[in-house]
Formats: sequence, C-alpha cells, structure tokens
Amino acid sequence: MQEPVEGTGDAGAPPSFGPAGRALLLVSKGAAIAGGLVFTALVVMSIVSIVGRKLWSAPVPGDVELLQVCSAFAAAAFFAYCHLIGGDVKVDFFTHNMKASRVHLLDAIGSLLVGAFGWLIAWRALAGALAVKESGETTMILGWPLWIGQVLMVPGFVLLGLAGLYMAGVHWRARHAAKAAS
Repeated sequence: MQEPVEGTGDAGAPPSFGPAGRALLLVSKGAAIAGGLVFTALVVMSIVSIVGRKLWSAPVPGDVELLQVCSAFAAAAFFAYCHLIGGDVKVDFFTHNMKASRVHLLDAIGSLLVGAFGWLIAWRALAGALAVKESGETTMILGWPLWIGQVLMVPGFVLLGLAGLYMAGVHWRARHAAKAAS
C-alpha cells in the first residue's frame, strides 16, 4: 500500500498533481469507497443468507443474483483510484537500473494503455447494457433488469480511462523533468 506523500495537503495526492488531478483523485476515491461499502454489504448479505439457509432453511432470496449484479459495479469502482495512487502491479525487474526518464516514459506508455483499456471497456459495457436492455432480460429469481448491473460498471471504467490519460501526462512531464535534471 502506498503511503500519502507528506506536504501535499490534498488527500495524499502527489505534488505533481494539479487541480484536475486532485479532483480526479477525490472522485476516484469516492467511487472506491462506494465500491467498498457495496462489497461490505454483499458480505453481510451472504453471511445472513448462509446462516439463514443452514439454521432455518430461509436464505436471502436472490442472494447469488445480488452478488453478481452488485459485485461487477463494486469491482469497477476501484480501478481508477488504484491507478492514480500507483497501486497497480508493476514488475520492475528489468527497469530498476534504468534512468528515471526512461522509466517515466515506460510508465507514460503503460498509463496511456490503461486509459485506452478503460475507455474501451466502458464503451463495450455500455453497448452490452443497451443490448441487454433491448432484449428485456431479467434476473431469474428477483426479476431485476440485468442491464442495470452492466450500466453501473460504466462510470468506473470511464474514471479508469480518465485516470490512465491523466497519469500518462504526469509521467510524461516527470520524464522531461528527469531528463532536464540529468
């Protein structure tokens, strides 16, 4: 886990973050907190359902459906915040001896790819949700429209796209600063 950078004053945002970056970080952090609360509610619901099933033969109706629909939104809500704070999995075996400017170049390219991936998944999730809405497909037990669970993923992936593009810019500027310093 990454510790907040001292002296930044804004929720642990790195000093290279401008006002737009701090706003994006704040929105992403709110989305991640919302995703965490949804996962917590799903865990409580699962425990209640399991205990109810074992002790009284009375599980929560549609518990698996709720888990599937809500966990997709919750998972998508974490990605942008993770990328903004540098929480992505990185293998620096090949780059740990490289110049900082070269590492920032690779990180800029990686962030650009993350941003493109976020936009692509947001676009396809929205297209899929609209197709499911047109077909009128619902969950089996609760009868909830399935498109709602899919469309709830879109904001998380849009945030990921924005975070990737923003971090590409941060690394690009850091690359130039590192080149000037050396």
